[in-house]
Amino acid sequence: MTLSPEQIDRYARHLVLKEVGGPGQQKLLRAKVLIIGAGGLGSPVALYLAAAGVGTIGIVDDDEVSLSNLQRQIIHKTADVGRAKTESAEDAIGALTPDVNVIPFTERLTPSNARRIISQFDIVADGSDNFETRYLVNDACFLEGKTLVSAAIGEFDGQIATFKAHDEDGAYPCYRCLYPEAPPPGSIPPCAEAGVLGAIAGVVGSWQALEVIREIVGFGESLAGRLLLIDGLSARTRTINLPPDPACALCSALASIKSVD
Repeated sequence: MTLSPEQIDRYARHLVLKEVGGPGQQKLLRAKVLIIGAGGLGSPVALYLAAAGVGTIGIVDDDEVSLSNLQRQIIHKTADVGRAKTESAEDAIGALTPDVNVIPFTERLTPSNARRIISQFDIVADGSDNFETRYLVNDACFLEGKTLVSAAIGEFDGQIATFKAHDEDGAYPCYRCLYPEAPPPGSIPPCAEAGVLGAIAGVVGSWQALEVIREIVGFGESLAGRLLLIDGLSARTRTINLPPDPACALCSALASIKSVD
């Protein structure tokens, strides 16, 4: 793949980075990334991946833009209220860079469509806001052999991890190794009840985009096998090592989960 003069100008700051350069930029242009959710996390992920020149971006979301979304879901505008989030996000990405092929999935991710959708992409960035979807995405990614960059946010905090349990002969964990079971219903209030600082979504989502780009290009140290915790109240971060769970129901030798159905 040869970069056009316009692409050389557009991605000039990438091209001068020895860790990226021309080969890395070509990898980005060839990459296919699926984003789960066009909300608080999916917004910065989509914008930064598009700006980086990721060639194909899929977006899964069945929701419409509401006024209360705009405090943190920066890919949408006031004029988009009432529109499908996938349509609004596609327009915003198209206005940012013409290099990106956007594939919208204006539907909810379910056991019946998860593997079909995920199989079309190289890497998945999960920004969903419920445990049911997080487990579904994790299981489908493992079964399809896809790298998953997962992130979540609370009121002032967030966490990010890269899951590649399908790789390296079981050296890495999956999401179920970290959270074998979902917390009891109602134990973690949704952001509509607890609130969330809009900027923390931007910080965590931007870092999530960085990890996706890292996995595509191959620079630095992957978050695979580690969990990054970000505390917006104390302005601190810390990283925890995540070993695989030898009794994991999905990725261990004792696995009982063989499908997403």
